[in-house]
Amino acid sequence: MAASVVLLLVVALTGVFLWQGPLLLTGTGYAAHNACALEHVAGRDDPASDLPPNPLVPYLKVSGEGDVDTASVLGVGTPQQARYVEGFGCTLASAPLALGEPTVVTSAGNPFTEAVVAAPSPELESALDRAFAAGEPDAVVAKLGTRGIVVVKDGALVAERYADGFDASTPQLGWSMSKSVTSLMTGMLVKQGVVALDDDHLRPEWTDERADITVENLLRMDAGLAWDETYDLGTPITRMLYLEPDMGGYVASLPLAHAPGEVQQYSSGSTTLLCSVLASRTGAGADLPRQTIFRALGLSSAVMEPDAAGTPVCSSYLWATPRDWAAIGQFALQNGEWNGEQLLPSDWMARSLTVTDTGVSDDPGYGMGWRTNVLPDGSLRWPSLPSDAYSANGHDGQLLLVIPSEGLVVARLGFTPEASASDTVVQLAADAIAALG
Repeated sequence: MAASVVLLLVVALTGVFLWQGPLLLTGTGYAAHNACALEHVAGRDDPASDLPPNPLVPYLKVSGEGDVDTASVLGVGTPQQARYVEGFGCTLASAPLALGEPTVVTSAGNPFTEAVVAAPSPELESALDRAFAAGEPDAVVAKLGTRGIVVVKDGALVAERYADGFDASTPQLGWSMSKSVTSLMTGMLVKQGVVALDDDHLRPEWTDERADITVENLLRMDAGLAWDETYDLGTPITRMLYLEPDMGGYVASLPLAHAPGEVQQYSSGSTTLLCSVLASRTGAGADLPRQTIFRALGLSSAVMEPDAAGTPVCSSYLWATPRDWAAIGQFALQNGEWNGEQLLPSDWMARSLTVTDTGVSDDPGYGMGWRTNVLPDGSLRWPSLPSDAYSANGHDGQLLLVIPSEGLVVARLGFTPEASASDTVVQLAADAIAALG
């Protein structure tokens, strides 16, 4: 009898795993990566409150030993490991990684790293208060979740503030703001002649209509590959991030849902696939961001985490301090000029901010990695801001706002899953324009 019960239990557990195994692995992968990155990259120690919640939290056990963090269900089921490698952050992998030596990146040439900020004007101080919900009940402050703000005017750092537990040296995850950085990095490689926007036949296995997909299609997210950006267990985006060791290969394996250029569909897969192409084309692998934009701009805090195949996860996994995020915005504002050197094609930002109207889009006003204020129908996304404003946006309220006509860059990092951070940052930018003249 006892043997029969055990056998039935084993069969039942096996059935549960076959049914729910991928979902459980997604959850444990998410937990392992978060725990590893927060400890080793950000220097934080509370994954439960620092990043979006995991529905499996009540059933997860996360443990760390050295540079490896392991998450499992109830300490036994569907374990996943995240491994930290200096310079490259954390990667989900079941075995040690061979990512090579990271290029040394110093803060040389970055005007914001050691900048001393003068006391902001009373008007700007009040604007920062509003952006942090200062004086409001703790529940309101927590719901808004602002963790760091940096304001740059005409190339000078004029204001910054941080929440408790964060400071100017704390790297914060930009999530999809990483895509805008990928656009800049691609522009640098175009300037160097390594790639071109109209390059096609990007993957050797693409012998069908996918061979027509170009670098520009991937940047504009109109490549046509089947995709679902819904952050839920079992969707392509969570499968890519938490189940696939070769994320670019996984995205490349997807079929076409639309002909290239016909439909614009927001896709983190497109950006990570692009970086697999760039990493292969340059031979730089996981070191690609460090060899290009990090070193050139002096982004000494920046870490772009790779997958187990060594591809930088350019859609989602860039960590940097708010000051370094502001430097990225300033680089874009200056049209790719940095310390007297033109690092982007002279028309790169103009082209990046030109929206091609496919007629069908789930993200109107999305150019090549940036969102524009002027929408395809001529209306303004942010009516209170100048028409030339544009932004990099990330999950849970990350926002990098650039306004060339005002010489203004605002970087906002935080954790805002239940409120609109965009309205707060837009108001801050409008207040800064009024306060700074």
